[in-house]
Amino acid sequence: MAEIVNPRAASGGASAQVLRAIEQSGGRVAAATLKRKLKRPVWDVLQRLERTGAIILVTEPPKLGPPAKQDHVLVLTKALPSLLERESTFGRATRQRAAYEAVDAAGGEVPVTHLVQKLGFSRSILNALVARSVARIEVRERLRDPFENEPGTSAPQPTREQHDAIAAIRGIPEGYAATLFGVTGSGKTLVYLDAFRRDVADGKGVIVLVPEISLTQQTIARVRGVYGESVSVLHSGLSDSERADAWRALASGSRRVAVGARSAVFAPVASLAAIVVDEEHDASYKNGESPRYHARDVALKRGRLEGARVVLGSATPSLETWAARDRIEVISLPRRVNTRRLPEVQLLDLRSEPRLEESGAIPWSQALDAAVDAELEAGNQVILLLNRRGLAHFLQCAGCGHVWECPNCSISLTVHRTPPRLRCHYCRYDEPLPSNCAECGLERQRSRGMGTQLLENWLGERFPAARLARMDADTTSAKWSHTRILQAVGQRKVDVLFGTQMIAKGLDFPDVTLVGVVDADTGLHFPDFRAAERTFQLIAQVAGRAGRGPKGGRVLVQTRTPDHYALTAAARHDFEAFAGRELKMRESPPYPPHVALVNIVISGMRETVVADAAVELTDWARGLVAKHAGDVVQVIGPAPAPIARVKRRWRWHALIRSSDRRLLDRIVRYAVKKAPHVGARSVRVVFDRDPVSVM
Repeated sequence: MAEIVNPRAASGGASAQVLRAIEQSGGRVAAATLKRKLKRPVWDVLQRLERTGAIILVTEPPKLGPPAKQDHVLVLTKALPSLLERESTFGRATRQRAAYEAVDAAGGEVPVTHLVQKLGFSRSILNALVARSVARIEVRERLRDPFENEPGTSAPQPTREQHDAIAAIRGIPEGYAATLFGVTGSGKTLVYLDAFRRDVADGKGVIVLVPEISLTQQTIARVRGVYGESVSVLHSGLSDSERADAWRALASGSRRVAVGARSAVFAPVASLAAIVVDEEHDASYKNGESPRYHARDVALKRGRLEGARVVLGSATPSLETWAARDRIEVISLPRRVNTRRLPEVQLLDLRSEPRLEESGAIPWSQALDAAVDAELEAGNQVILLLNRRGLAHFLQCAGCGHVWECPNCSISLTVHRTPPRLRCHYCRYDEPLPSNCAECGLERQRSRGMGTQLLENWLGERFPAARLARMDADTTSAKWSHTRILQAVGQRKVDVLFGTQMIAKGLDFPDVTLVGVVDADTGLHFPDFRAAERTFQLIAQVAGRAGRGPKGGRVLVQTRTPDHYALTAAARHDFEAFAGRELKMRESPPYPPHVALVNIVISGMRETVVADAAVELTDWARGLVAKHAGDVVQVIGPAPAPIARVKRRWRWHALIRSSDRRLLDRIVRYAVKKAPHVGARSVRVVFDRDPVSVM
């Protein structure tokens, strides 16, 4: 909110224009309203006007959604310890005396609804207690917390290595960060939580960030087991009112620990002592829409600003984090708890491995089949990863070869069985499965490729006695469905859990003795410089779900490229070997973390307009770079994006990269305001700093 205090302190130009707009609004106006009115960014001008004394900037707390629920509580205000005093006060009003004694026995205060609905006292009886000046009725806010009655999981005693890691984290200077690099099953969560137990006991606050899909009751129970009722949970599974109440509890200080996905990094936690970013490598920490922030980077910045310690944890750290070892201390947990061995990982070459012919499109080797059968026979649990949902990749005519494509996006439609539809996973367009080819009219249509629904069909036929559970975006769209599936696995009501990357992280089931990766190549050859890194992380993380109990475990990974360095390193659980090789690969041509990267995406409804705008903007950027940065900054492109059309919008992109991050930041800040077509109606221009994907 901007408020004029000395209009004479401003000069002309943009400052005078902004001042006039504020005066026309009555001398006080919200910055967002001012931006819409002037149709231009105003924050820099407002800060300049504040420095000159022309205005003051006032921060007003936002409205926190739906109002809090209210409880009416009857509170005793006069003690009547003796029978004589009670007899004298109530006389023949026996129901009033009974109500008084019920509240007194409950500790002196009871919700009115409980007294009326459960104990049978009328409202007039309670009002009479107030009239006698022995009680009053107070109005109190009641938080809507879906996890209120969930019991916490008691934390085990730390091992010697965990004790050392806890001490190292407590020794991090305020405002600084460290990376907790621990193998899967090494007890990183226990270390995070125990390290900041004293801070919470002293009234300070902690934020614990986890990837959205890892925010299960299992995780929440662990946090509550350490921090008790001081925990508020923030994630997309909550209703608006539940999120608002959690935000209020943190803002008021009644709760001091925030647990949530990426947006929880902004939680109003007072006296912030620490921020934990669990599984910091996860791509879900990057917000894909404006504002395009990365929660890990925001956590580091907020930690510096508020003097809070930041812990980045992962068994497979992002290469950006790993490359910052000179600035961010690495604390290692190289072994699993109770000295349990990491599971043996075997790579199965699908080019030569004998397969079951009846499996059809599913690459199902005899070795994987025998392993699953043996574990089920022994009464153990199995996890199978196939990182592609749906029944099949696409539908193709057996006659003319026509493939059904999305009318809004440059991508084929995915075949789904339940319900039987063709769907686009980008814009959510769907249509019924066709009976005839739209091009030649032939009835024979063939599904190509495979997805988790097809895998479900195969597993049901191959292992009819096994209890199956599929976890992907289709089965977890309903509220708490993700939690219900995992609860069933934990209660041994599921023998085989299978699905997409959702099952690859954050799960701790001691009876899982076999993990199978049905096809490790699904993302390995994407046209994205992070493809190998993501594949390594996915395989290493899902492999870590096996052998977490006393029975041990093993992992079978099916692939057509068993010699790829990402897979061989994952099979050895050797992150450092992979990181060394991948960092070397990214030196030429240079990619992050050796350089900073900005992806400029130009999109619009008309293909030729978008292409022309992309060329014009990129030429302008080259001229800007040549004038102010020389060879230190490179502009690459433009070119059609790998997925050229999404949601009816044609997409072109260009990259700007530089080893000088500060210089690149200055160029981008200028370009966001001055580049051609920024703010235009015909095209949309997005500057994505540090993109996690360039697809």
